[in-house]
Amino acid sequence: MPEEPIIDLQSDLFFMGEALRQAAKAYAAGEVPVGAVVVREGRIIARSFNQVELLKDATAHAEMLALTQAEEAVGDWRLTDCTLYVTKEPCPMCAGAIVHVRLARVVFGASDPKAGAAGSALNLLQFPTLNHHCEITSGVRETECRSLLRSFFAEQRKDKGSAYGDE
Repeated sequence: MPEEPIIDLQSDLFFMGEALRQAAKAYAAGEVPVGAVVVREGRIIARSFNQVELLKDATAHAEMLALTQAEEAVGDWRLTDCTLYVTKEPCPMCAGAIVHVRLARVVFGASDPKAGAAGSALNLLQFPTLNHHCEITSGVRETECRSLLRSFFAEQRKDKGSAYGDE
């Protein structure tokens, strides 16, 4: 009987730190501060941050961009032996892509009660009728992830009225 892989919390903390660095880049660029990294065999193979405004592309979420980079790095669209670290719970669009690329695991920081699709509002990553289910670890470095989002939206409301939605 094969042994279950050991989930190393120290690694989760480290890789979420890398995702937080990406989120800080998004913040500096005036984007919603979400960052993502894809890890395979203990190495980061992709990293990205939200670039919706920069690219004028509604699909340019950190997760989507990181998945595309990871596919290029692996040379296949299947990412079955990879883990995605993302600072905010994936939305339904990103969760759909995560299921399609067959990620083994998703680790996120801040939950999103309004639109999170990894267990908060709904759970597409483990939806019973879909052909793939991801392991989910939530709340890793949650305070830091949530703080970055709250600061960003508070600034946006102050600077632009309420042009931006809330978390």
